[in-house]
Amino acid sequence: MSEHQGEGDEGGASTPVGTRRTFFGWVTTVAAGLIGFGLAVPLVGYVISPALKRRERPWVDVGSLEEVPLGDPKQLDHVTTIQDGYLKNQSQKAVWAVKRPDGQVSVFSPMCTHLGCGYRWDGDVKQFKCPCHGSVFDIDGKVVAGPAPRPLDLLPSKIENGRLLVVFKEFKPGTKDIVEL
Repeated sequence: MSEHQGEGDEGGASTPVGTRRTFFGWVTTVAAGLIGFGLAVPLVGYVISPALKRRERPWVDVGSLEEVPLGDPKQLDHVTTIQDGYLKNQSQKAVWAVKRPDGQVSVFSPMCTHLGCGYRWDGDVKQFKCPCHGSVFDIDGKVVAGPAPRPLDLLPSKIENGRLLVVFKEFKPGTKDIVEL
């Protein structure tokens, strides 16, 4: 027998490339990774989902229908709670309500469609007037004069048990199309 004959041969058996210990280590790592991923996905979804959720806009009671005179717009102030993600804010809002002869009520956003300024009702000339840039609207919200690109924005409204309910929405000013913010 030569000197080199027995080296690395040891009876003709060679050491396998992977061992049982390596295989079980790999299987354990994969199983732990799958379990970790399975737990992480719902946790990340729970943490991030409120930030991705669109703002909820509830119906808000803005007052009694009897408070709105027939054919004479009235500004109705109310406190609304807005939840945006994790934040819950209360803010004071106003709307303009107009009661029609048929009993229906039109509710307008309080912001001028030109640049979002607040407007007022001028009872002497029966028009809504924006003091900032001179936009003028009729009682139906249609543009009569000025740079406003569209009529006043109508808000969803309904009457329940003699109370006027409104969903307050904000719209992008300065555009011809109605774009909700």
